[in-house]
Amino acid sequence: MPPVTTGTEDANRRLLRARDAMDRAYAEDLDVPGLARIAHVSPAHFIRTFRATFGETPNRYLQRRRVERAMFLLRSTDRSVTDICMDVGFSSLGTFSRVFRDIVGEPPSVYRQRGPLPPVPTCFAMRWARPSSFGEAPGE
Repeated sequence: MPPVTTGTEDANRRLLRARDAMDRAYAEDLDVPGLARIAHVSPAHFIRTFRATFGETPNRYLQRRRVERAMFLLRSTDRSVTDICMDVGFSSLGTFSRVFRDIVGEPPSVYRQRGPLPPVPTCFAMRWARPSSFGEAPGE
């Protein structure tokens, strides 16, 4: 007999499925209606419940996820900022630069000048450098 779940647990699982899809396919052209279909809710309900559950809108979460990946690529490759911008899912260099600066606090080109990532375990370096959705500096 399968375990009994409450409606809230089921709704949370569906939201997690949508967030996992965003994590896996962050570079693809994702939209709220498609993500809402994954969660089996209306787009408006998806936005409200995602924000209530995770503390930010689906769009902001996706932007932050893309910027997080761009941060890694900027400091671990010599690829151009434009190539990285397109590879992480932004369609405009201007939008990428604005969003990156809003989240990280400096433009991508300045962030890149910090040099290569330190020789520490990747999980530690990524957690230290992960941009926060709550306005705190990385690593705080």
